[in-house]
Amino acid sequence: MIDAMARDQTDLLQGTLELLVLKTLSLEPMHGWGISQRIQQMSGDVLQVTQGSLYPALQRMKTRGWISSEWRVTENNRKARYYTLTAAGRRELAREQWQWERSSTAVNEVLGWEGAS
Repeated sequence: MIDAMARDQTDLLQGTLELLVLKTLSLEPMHGWGISQRIQQMSGDVLQVTQGSLYPALQRMKTRGWISSEWRVTENNRKARYYTLTAAGRRELAREQWQWERSSTAVNEVLGWEGAS
């Protein structure tokens, strides 16, 4: 589960975990802890991805062929599994980003927010 500042946000954000992980891995290969830290950093400390949600999501994405993994040595000289986005993962990221933009625009339209297209 993704922890959010407000409990009400959690349900909405649960469906975005794969999108967030794919986007994070599009920047560079990372190990699990690095992925969760980057999401937290990029969200301004609003989103925190727990290990109990991250690792099952990584396994699902690996099974779907969206990411690959290999063992590497971290900057702290420890072994960690690093995840890399595949070509199929890049296509899925583009598809999920399009779907997110479409859905968020629709929600903004319903709410009557200025700037919604």
